[in-house]
Amino acid sequence: MSLISVNNLTFGYDSALENVFDHVSFHMDTSWRLGLIGRNGRGKSTLLKLLKGEMVYSGSITADTDFYSFPYEVADKSELTVEIIRAQCGREDWEIIKELNTLSCDCGVLYRPFDTLSMGEQTKCLLSAVFLTDNAFLLMDEPTNHLDSDTRKTVAEYLKSKKGFILVSHNRFLLNEVCDHIISINRNSIDVISGNYDVWQDSFEKREQFEKSQNEKIRKDIKRLEISARRSAAWSDKTESSKFGGGPVDRGYIGHKAAKIMSRAKSYDKRIARQKTEKEKLLSDTENSFPLKLSPQIYRSNILGYAKNLSLSLYGNTVFSDISFEISRGDRIALKGKNGCGKSSLIKILLGELTHTGGEYKINGDVKISYISQSGEDVSGLLSDYAARAGIEYDLCLAILNKLDFSSELYARPAETYSLGQKKKVQIAKSLCERAHLYIWDEPMNYIDIISRVQLENLILEYTPTMIFVEHDETFCERVATKIIHM
Repeated sequence: MSLISVNNLTFGYDSALENVFDHVSFHMDTSWRLGLIGRNGRGKSTLLKLLKGEMVYSGSITADTDFYSFPYEVADKSELTVEIIRAQCGREDWEIIKELNTLSCDCGVLYRPFDTLSMGEQTKCLLSAVFLTDNAFLLMDEPTNHLDSDTRKTVAEYLKSKKGFILVSHNRFLLNEVCDHIISINRNSIDVISGNYDVWQDSFEKREQFEKSQNEKIRKDIKRLEISARRSAAWSDKTESSKFGGGPVDRGYIGHKAAKIMSRAKSYDKRIARQKTEKEKLLSDTENSFPLKLSPQIYRSNILGYAKNLSLSLYGNTVFSDISFEISRGDRIALKGKNGCGKSSLIKILLGELTHTGGEYKINGDVKISYISQSGEDVSGLLSDYAARAGIEYDLCLAILNKLDFSSELYARPAETYSLGQKKKVQIAKSLCERAHLYIWDEPMNYIDIISRVQLENLILEYTPTMIFVEHDETFCERVATKIIHM
């Protein structure tokens, strides 16, 4: 057990107008199970890179431990899985098998090429490798994205039995189940608190209420200082102009008097400007969480489509079979099941991009669909060009992105430079711009920060669009879904 100390940390990217971190200090214990949270673009992944010493910064980071990233890049995925794990941790096979058993992972995967494993199996094997590494403090960046609910629960149980890691996640279930401390990257500070996500959320909401009232007082002070500055300038101008009024006047005396008033006014202005700057710095970490709007089209009839005994086989293997459901107006249908059960394939069938092999389905021909893909590969180029290609209103797209805390600095940058979370927000903004009868979203919340998730949950509950979606965030599904299709 030892401390990781971050003192006076300052870092900024060359292309950015403001620093990501500015004279930040905090401390962590290597025995903690830390959850790292914050809005997209606040510097969560950057902080992990700084801890590993991958970027140049000012200040100091001291730790009596070795930092390891998860997931890490596997150089040759055609190698046997056991060889990859041995290379990482240097342990005997019996130790590796024992560790995999705690993850409910079939040990037969050890003697298969790594690239033949499912995403869940790969995650479990890499996790076991790094936790078997001596003196390792893990830096985990969204380790459960794309994993099904059952695998997430297994990974959560495993992580609860461990200690010594930072977990970057926007999954509230995972943060509540696993973490005993939370680090939050706020607008102007970094906080470390004892407890899980719910404890942090309760503390955050109470502080938000207090800070909002304080911010209002500070803004009133700033307004008063601005008025004082204008009044001061008006006094000196009035005195100076009196030299040239009607009748005989002693212009030398008045000029001398005006100069003294001007000097005092300038000094006063500097003092007001300094106080105004100090007051503006006090504006706190209150997050901007504005309500979003949606204008779904109301379909002419109650039924938009259906699937009846639908099945799919690929390369001689059955992906799914006997899937039946109706899509009624106002339904919010969650597709749930293990990785590889065909959730995304079902969506492609409904979109007409994949041919089913049994049963039948129909989406009425005049149903307008708004689609969010799982990958985000369609987000490219400048935002203005992307909006033009998508046929959406550019200004409306920017307004939605602004409400999702999307930095205006990104507007002029190509989307290829965006983080995965920022790309996903662009996809969501596009979909919210579209007036559709049916919204089909494939894992829309991947990489999206928690505050934005809550905004989207509240939007869906208020405007009740007809939806079909795949999402592994249990809290999102519980709040949003009206029907669940188990696959």
